[in-house]
Amino acid sequence: MSMEWQQLVGFYHLAKLGSFTGAARATYRTQSALSQQVKALEQEFQCRLVERISPRRLRLTVAGERLLEFAELLLREFELLGEDVAQLGGRSRGRLRVAAPFTTLYHLFPEVLRGYRTQYPEVELTILDRPRQRVVELVREGAVDFGLSLISEAPRDLEVTNWKRVETMLMTPRQHPLNQQEFIGLEDLARYPLILPPKTAHHSCRLRLEQGFRRLGLDYRVVMESSNVELSSLYVEQGLGISFATVVPGLPALQRRALAFRPLKGLFESDQIAVLTRRNKRLSEHKRAFLDLLLGMDVRREA
Repeated sequence: MSMEWQQLVGFYHLAKLGSFTGAARATYRTQSALSQQVKALEQEFQCRLVERISPRRLRLTVAGERLLEFAELLLREFELLGEDVAQLGGRSRGRLRVAAPFTTLYHLFPEVLRGYRTQYPEVELTILDRPRQRVVELVREGAVDFGLSLISEAPRDLEVTNWKRVETMLMTPRQHPLNQQEFIGLEDLARYPLILPPKTAHHSCRLRLEQGFRRLGLDYRVVMESSNVELSSLYVEQGLGISFATVVPGLPALQRRALAFRPLKGLFESDQIAVLTRRNKRLSEHKRAFLDLLLGMDVRREA
C-alpha cells in the first residue's frame, strides 16, 4: 500500500469541510493538488470515496465514510503521540479545545481558565462559543476535546460528567410586582410582556411555556425574541418585559445585577451542566488536568 500521510490529511479536511475550496485552504494546497490526492486514494482502494452532488456540495460514499473513521482515529493518535513525547521531555505541550454556550463561558469559565493557563502556559487553547446543540455535535465529531451542555440534552453515545446544578428561573427587575407574590403561576406570567428565545425546537423553555398558556387558554404577548440570556437580561433591567434564564443558583455575578431571579419549580425541573467527551477517549496529561481543575473549581468564589 502506498497511501501517503498528506493524502489522508487532505481527505480528512475534505470530508469534514465538505468542499475542495475549504479543504485546500485548510491544508495550504491548491484545489487541483487536493483533487489529485483524492484521486490517488481512490486508485489505491479501487473505489469511489467522494461523490459530487452539486458544484459546491459533495458527500462521502460508504467506503469514504470508512476511510474517514480511520483518518480520524489516526490523526487523534498522532496528536496524542506528540503530546506524550512532549511530556516525556518534561514539557506540557499540546492542544486543548473546549466548546460551551456563551453564558457558561461568560460566568463560569474565567477563573477556570486563569488557573489552567498558569499551570499549562504552553498548551494551545481553543475556546468556541456555540449553542448547546452545536456543542454536542462538535464533541461527537471529535472537533473539540470537551463540551459543556445540559445533561437533559446529552446523547447516550457520549461520556457525561455532571458539573453544576442549574435552575430555570424567572428573571424580572428587582421591584417588579411578581416579586411580592409567594407563588407564581402561568396566569401571572401571561399578564406581563415576555422576552423569550426564538420559537424553535431547541428552546424547550419557550415551548413548555406556550404549551401551558394554550392549555389554560391564556393570551400572552412576546415583546422581544432573544437567544442570548445576557441580551435578554439587559432589556429586563430596562423594564421592557420579564424573561427566563437557566442559571447556577447563587452565582455572585448574577446577584450584582439589578435583577431578581425566582425559581419556578412547578413549571421547570432542575438540570445539570455536564462535561461531554467522546466515549473511551484517552486523555493526555494536560487534558486530564483541565478536567480535574474544572470539576474541582467552586464557581461561587468568582468576584
